[in-house]
Amino acid sequence: MLFNICVRRLPLGDKPILKSGGQVLVDCLIKHKVDKAFCVPGESYLAILDGIFENKGKIELVNACHESGASNMAEAYGKLTGNPGIAFVTRGPGACHGSVGVHIAKQDSTPMILFIGQVPSSVLGREAFQEIDYLKMFSTVSKWCDQIPNTESIEEYVNRAFEVALSGRQGPVVLALPEDVLGNQVAPKNIKPHPISKRTFVTGDVLRIKELISQADKPIILLGGSDWSKESRRGIQTFSENNFIPVVTSFRRQDRIDNRSKNFVGTLGTSVSPKLLLAFQETDLILVIGARLSDMTTNHYQLFGAEKPGAKIVHIYPDKSEIGRVFPVELGIIADTGEAVQQLEKCSWFNDSKWGLWLAKLRTEYQEDTELFETKKHSILARICSKLNDYLSESSIITLDAGNHTGWPQRFIKFHEKCLQIGTTCGSMGYAIPAAIAASLVFPRKQVISFVGDGGFLMSGLEISTASQQGLSMVIVIINNASYGTIRMHQELKYPNRVIGTDIKNPDFVSLVRSMGAYAERVTTPDEFFNVFEQVIKLRQVSVIELVVPKENISSRLELKDILKFKQ
Repeated sequence: MLFNICVRRLPLGDKPILKSGGQVLVDCLIKHKVDKAFCVPGESYLAILDGIFENKGKIELVNACHESGASNMAEAYGKLTGNPGIAFVTRGPGACHGSVGVHIAKQDSTPMILFIGQVPSSVLGREAFQEIDYLKMFSTVSKWCDQIPNTESIEEYVNRAFEVALSGRQGPVVLALPEDVLGNQVAPKNIKPHPISKRTFVTGDVLRIKELISQADKPIILLGGSDWSKESRRGIQTFSENNFIPVVTSFRRQDRIDNRSKNFVGTLGTSVSPKLLLAFQETDLILVIGARLSDMTTNHYQLFGAEKPGAKIVHIYPDKSEIGRVFPVELGIIADTGEAVQQLEKCSWFNDSKWGLWLAKLRTEYQEDTELFETKKHSILARICSKLNDYLSESSIITLDAGNHTGWPQRFIKFHEKCLQIGTTCGSMGYAIPAAIAASLVFPRKQVISFVGDGGFLMSGLEISTASQQGLSMVIVIINNASYGTIRMHQELKYPNRVIGTDIKNPDFVSLVRSMGAYAERVTTPDEFFNVFEQVIKLRQVSVIELVVPKENISSRLELKDILKFKQ
């Protein structure tokens, strides 16, 4: 079905200028200051592509190799900028492939909008070619999912999409776009974007927090969630240091505070320090700021809560539905992270005599857990990630994939406001390379380093051609152990010596990467790694280092032989 999708100016008098629905939607994106969009092109939304062509130079359109790559790029863009990442995919298969980014955005509380082409309105409900009921498909994995019913409603729906994505607990919105709705012409309404209201933090909240902290013997601050600005990161560091309270970050949120701060004592999630878990058995008050108390952060809901009634929880979060959802709280405060930190930063209530020994103990345990000692044998990845801190500039972004290999950068790299950590909290493989592309597009002058396992690379490695096409600069480190290592670890723990389905026959990564226009080398030792790394960081192009490591180093805390010995 074809539509006249060109902009048409009526010649007579005061008659309005008519635009296609696709043009109206693009105009809305421009009003919301969208500067980049990610896609795999499809015939179901050609009117939007034409609208972007009509506005050349206003929105940069990045065409990915696969819809999962496009949606992951958009999700990472949302993390990096705080503005909704925009992705366009076609109907049916395109929507299915793109759904992974929506799932990540939901669990990671990332603002994102996925636009899906849809069959024409006249054939809806007949199971037409590539037709799917997207409201049923995405209703539980997004904050809001809907289908724009007519061309006249485009502006209202798009404005609401931005408002929902950015309000309260941030997250993804999905809008389905019937082909005729995009192709029909309409007089634009020129509706202005909705202002996003912030939940404020009142004086009474501050006083109540002070009262509860003053009663504690071993408090801990737990940071997480989205929408952390540089000011928020600095503010919470000031508050924690002025009041001598140890700080922990939730899973994949390590850059919420400078890891070099004397008050930072570790991070939760995978590869967590056993001593840090014990510290949460000792603490009697947890001040949670911005974090959703999820499965991964709370050690499968075993970290604190009803089982330990002595530990009080003060939870500051922008959405009331998350406060007390899993764990009972002593005090719940609905407030945006930035608003809360801005008030707490001013407070200097306690001196080191109150919790100095507690803080010193946890900081010492953290340092012992993350420093390498000559008397101890360390894995290749431990030595590389530890030494990498010497090479990271004051303007770096580290993107992480899913899998046990991320345990080393999470444990040994020191993250902070100028060394950002971008990864998913839901274990989605194939994320790191699309995220690195988004990072390099948004911050072309920053040093972007991506860690990806061989399994994750096989899912999204062809996006290197997208990076080459865009002329980007990044270093991708492929951790090649010829195995789905995380699954192999769990397999050995539950079904020892019954290995099946977890070995990988890998291609020649170096030749594959070079065929996509990138630089590539294979290394096997830390010395070889840094010899290559020192070269590629000067190249300012897409560069890949394949690091071959043994299966034996199954995680940053376990070797395969330890599991098998334990299970015998």
